Order: sequence, then C-alpha cells, then structure tokens
Amino acid sequence: MGEHSKALSFYEKSLGIYEKTLPANHPSLAISCNNIGCVYALMREYSKALSFYEKALGIQEKALPANYPLLAMSYNNIAVMHYNMREYLKALSFYEKALGLQEKTLPENHLDLATSYNNIGTVYDKMGEYLKAISYYERALNILNISLPPNHPHIKTTTESVEIVKKKL
Repeated sequence: MGEHSKALSFYEKSLGIYEKTLPANHPSLAISCNNIGCVYALMREYSKALSFYEKALGIQEKALPANYPLLAMSYNNIAVMHYNMREYLKALSFYEKALGLQEKTLPENHLDLATSYNNIGTVYDKMGEYLKAISYYERALNILNISLPPNHPHIKTTTESVEIVKKKL
C-alpha cells in the first residue's frame, strides 16, 4: 500500500522481539533484516538497506550451508544496493557471488541464471566494458530463448540491451 514507515515500524518491532527471544543465528532474524532492507530499498535509502541486507547475510552464512540458494538472493540484494549507489565493482563482486552459487545449485537453463547474467551485463555496460556486457547479455538471452516463449518481454528487453551496447562499440 506504499506505507513504508508503517511497514518499517512493524518489521523493526518484530526484529526486536526476535533478537530478545531467538538465538543470534536464527533464520527468522535474517528474514526480518531482509524485510527491513527491502523497505529501505523501496524508500531509496540504499545505505540503510545495504546495512540490513549485510546483517541478514551474516546471519544466513552462520545458519545455512554454504551452497544454500537463499544466499544467492542475499548476494543479489547487496549487489543491487551497491549498483544503486554507483559502486559498480562492489556490485559486480556480489552479482558474481550470486551467479557462482546459482551455477552450482540450479539447472543450466534456470531463469535465475539468466537474471544474474543480465545483471552482470548491466554492470559491465555501466563500467564501459562493452564486450563483457554483450557476452553476459548473450548468455542471458540463450537461456531466455530456451526457457520462455519467443514473444516474452524479457527476450525483447535483453535483445535490445545487446543492440544498444553493440552501438557503443
């Protein structure tokens, strides 16, 4: 409903309760931190969002196996915040961590891989590394062409991204 302050207030209350009643590495703490991070991200308060995403990841790394897919989501959330703050090398590092985990745990044509390839391509584009950007966009496009109907908007968007970057060469 767009009531970010109210959502934040309730998430902070639940986090406070969890911190008093649960062990420090309980997954519910990570979920609460992630939720708070999401609200801050929606409010475009990226530093605060990043802080809560990092806290969530710290808890998850203690509580979950190293190859647990949820970690990739946390890496991705952190990458998005760095990207939004124009910290492209940091964004790239976390997108690559997410991709590395996804490549180990997901089928080779999973749409999450396409999303990660696309995200990395976008960062390389912003950094002016156009050949690398095209390479990642094309990897994403290969998966999208296999996994989605030919008229799907993701295919069109990614194809356009490749064409735009090629014009920059």
